[in-house]
Amino acid sequence: MSTLREYLSHKRAALLARRAAPDQGLVPLHAHVTAEGRSGVRRIRIRDFQILSDSGPDFAGYDLGPGSPELQAGVLGSCVTHIFLIKAAELEVPIDSLEVDVRAEYDPAAQKPGSTGIPVHPQNFRYEVLLDSPASDEKLAELHAEVERVCPILNLIRNPQQISGSLVRVSSSRA
Repeated sequence: MSTLREYLSHKRAALLARRAAPDQGLVPLHAHVTAEGRSGVRRIRIRDFQILSDSGPDFAGYDLGPGSPELQAGVLGSCVTHIFLIKAAELEVPIDSLEVDVRAEYDPAAQKPGSTGIPVHPQNFRYEVLLDSPASDEKLAELHAEVERVCPILNLIRNPQQISGSLVRVSSSRA
């Protein structure tokens, strides 16, 4: 059975090879989401993968998957975990186990007419890293600082950017 430390050595080799390769510029990201017929479940398609997002019964959902605010917490946790692995491989910090627990709050009352002052987005994000490593406290603090510096989703939440959107009318025969 392979250990996380063995994986980190493979990760380091991949990281060094990737850095030695010619720069390929911006990497396009794409997700396509459809609302499914009778259930309203959202099917998220990313590359060859599918994720279901749904609401709970209190919001006319069937609880077939996490809601979007929950997915955001999961995406943050996944990204923090992955960057910990990348930076541990880069800095040669041995890790025996790694878990990231993410918490946040979302107030659905923000969508009620007339509600003001309630953020319409998840808020108070926080994460806790549960890490088993023989590395020194100083080395782990350096690792954590590097993760905080370069984690894309963590920094997107901390430093939001402009997002453009458009509406395109299509005929019902398209579906």
